[in-house]
Amino acid sequence: MKQKKTILLVSLLAINTICLAQINEGLVDLGKTYRQYMFRNNAPAGVSAGLDKYSGTVLGFVADFIRETTRENNSLLTEKFLSRPGDSSLKYVYIIREVNYNVRKEEPEDNKSLVEKLLNKDVPVNELVDCYYDILFTGYGNKNQPFDLSGVNFDLKEYHLNNDTEQGIFFLRAMRLCGTVIWGYMNVVKPPNYKEAMKYIEKYPRFNSAPYYQYLDLNFPDFKMKIESEKKAQSYKEYYIDKYYETLIYHLQCLQQDDSNKEKINDLILGSILKEEMYYKYSKQEKALKKLFTPYKR
Repeated sequence: MKQKKTILLVSLLAINTICLAQINEGLVDLGKTYRQYMFRNNAPAGVSAGLDKYSGTVLGFVADFIRETTRENNSLLTEKFLSRPGDSSLKYVYIIREVNYNVRKEEPEDNKSLVEKLLNKDVPVNELVDCYYDILFTGYGNKNQPFDLSGVNFDLKEYHLNNDTEQGIFFLRAMRLCGTVIWGYMNVVKPPNYKEAMKYIEKYPRFNSAPYYQYLDLNFPDFKMKIESEKKAQSYKEYYIDKYYETLIYHLQCLQQDDSNKEKINDLILGSILKEEMYYKYSKQEKALKKLFTPYKR
């Protein structure tokens, strides 16, 4: 009997080792696939079909997710992918992104060793959620042209997000994509092309059935994480709320080009965090915000 138990234990350990090895190899494979086709180039049909081998495994969902990031006109904004995955899938997506970063290096670490190390690393869940929606919105922006989210309503209560922090991450990541779409029109061309920028602002999505700027639930607890590769861990809200304020100010500047927009200007200021002084500390333009918008406080 003792011998049978020993054989069974050894067999279970062997099976577990094989499963972990398969997960390791799969994550390396998915990371390389993501790296190669994450930008504008569309993955060949054979590459997409090759990911079918993960169907029915623990990597099934993340393989479907990565497949969508490699496709033009993808389905990333369907409920299947907008909904928060389980923690294991979030961790796998995080590791896939790290493999993608690794293979870009001049002297990369061995990918299998990297994956093994990351599988055993305790990563804060906020970082995992941020990573997932970073890849989702980047994948949508890279592969769906021209940009147009005017018919999209993000109902955050439908996506199984666990708390206000995760909803805030979703919102700020979505708005980061929106902000990058107009940044060039407001900063590269001289003078700024307000007309073209406004065309894209009018194509921004709605959140919870309201205009994007009416989302106010950003008073979640702040946390630190590594956001820019060349910098240390930094305040999440200081980075992303600053970027969001930038987008709001661009929107305001576009409206100010036409005297007939006074009502729209008031709606933007009074309906957004432009009037919320408690968030000004997160913006590089804190002094300007206080000077311009504090009088609008109710």
